[in-house]
Amino acid sequence: SEYVIKNIQWTTGNNFTVERGLQQIEEVISAWEIHESWLHWSEFLQEEDLKDTKRYHYRVCWSMPTRRKPIPRATANVYFVIEISKIKPATSPVEVFFTLESRKLIHRPDQCRFREKWLKDIIENKIIFMETH
Repeated sequence: SEYVIKNIQWTTGNNFTVERGLQQIEEVISAWEIHESWLHWSEFLQEEDLKDTKRYHYRVCWSMPTRRKPIPRATANVYFVIEISKIKPATSPVEVFFTLESRKLIHRPDQCRFREKWLKDIIENKIIFMETH
């Protein structure tokens, strides 16, 4: 079956709040095809004031606790940035990007199919690192 990316109606710059940003990030990740055993929590990290934009940074921390290991050995973070242009009209939608912990590639939620494997790879790499150091 063909995968359809859920199109989020992003809030506009003039309607943006930190809480609204968090709600919209939750809306994005609720559409990701991730097994229900994954748990996450989200938080606002900081506001960054640049010349032409304001950026709001968030973190979503993922883990997969189990009955045998209720405290996971490692977690995987996904970092979101919501960007509000100081140049475009205030009624323009915000721009949203995300990166995965320890990865450089910048993804746009409306142009990218999130892969559960990305979270698994981060956690596996951390566990390998812990076991070898």
